[in-house]
Amino acid sequence: MALRDHGIEDLTQFATDLIRRSGEEALSYYGKGERLVKFDEGLITETELHLREFFQEQLISNFPEHQVFQNNQEESDYTHDGKRYLWIYDPLDGVANFQAGIPIWGISLALFDNFWPVFGVFYMPATGDFFNGRAGHKAFRGDKEIRISPQENINDESLLLTFSRFHQHYHSTFPGKIRNMGCTAAHICYVAMGRAEAAVIANESYQDIAAAWIIIEAAGGKIYKMDGSEFFLSQDTDGQRESAHLLVAAPDTYAQIRNALQKI
Repeated sequence: MALRDHGIEDLTQFATDLIRRSGEEALSYYGKGERLVKFDEGLITETELHLREFFQEQLISNFPEHQVFQNNQEESDYTHDGKRYLWIYDPLDGVANFQAGIPIWGISLALFDNFWPVFGVFYMPATGDFFNGRAGHKAFRGDKEIRISPQENINDESLLLTFSRFHQHYHSTFPGKIRNMGCTAAHICYVAMGRAEAAVIANESYQDIAAAWIIIEAAGGKIYKMDGSEFFLSQDTDGQRESAHLLVAAPDTYAQIRNALQKI
C-alpha cells in the first residue's frame, strides 16, 4: 500500500493509533522488575519481544509490503513500490526507568520513504505525552505546536540534559542546571519543546533516535557533532551505534554550549 494510495494523513493516523496501542501493551509490564535486581533483563527482554511482535503483526495486516528496520539492513536501492517505506520502531527507550516504575520512558516510531524522513512520533505512556513531527513541517506535543527555546544566550536558569557518566567525560562550565532523566528520546523532545536548552547524547543507534531526530528538526533544532558539524541520520542502516557524542541544541546557542564543555 503506497503513500499515494493512502496519503500522509492515513499513515500518520496509523502510526498514532499503533504507538498508543503499543503503549497500552507496555503498561502491563511497567514497573514490574525485580526490586533487588539492578537490571531485570528478563522483564526488559519479554517486554521488547512482545512489543516488536505486536508491531510486526499490525504492520503486516495494514501495509504488508512496507519494510521494518532491522540491524544490518541490506536493502539500499530506491524503489517505487511498497518497499520504499521503511518503519523504524524502538519499543522501549528508558529501560531502567521502565523497570523501576519511573514514568520517563517511551516508544518511538518513524517512517522513511526511500531513506528520506517522512514523520516521527514518540509516546510516553506513563505520562500521556505524545510528540510528533513531520519532516519539513511542524512539531507538536499533543495538538499544541512546539518550538525550541527562543533564548539567545545561556544563563544560570538554562537546562542541559545529559547521559549517565557525563561527568566522567567532560569538565563543564555550563552556567545552568545539568540533569539526566534517563531517556534519550525524551531529552530530545524536551529540547524540542523549549523546556531544556540542550541535550548531550551518547552511544545511540539509528533506531534509537530516528523519530526524535525528525521531531527536533521540525521544532527548529539540530543535532550536532561535537566538532561543530551537523549530524545527519545516516543512510547506512547497519544498526551500529553512533560512537561520537552528539549535542542537541538550537543553532543560535550551540557554540555557547559546546564551548562550556571540555572533553576529559
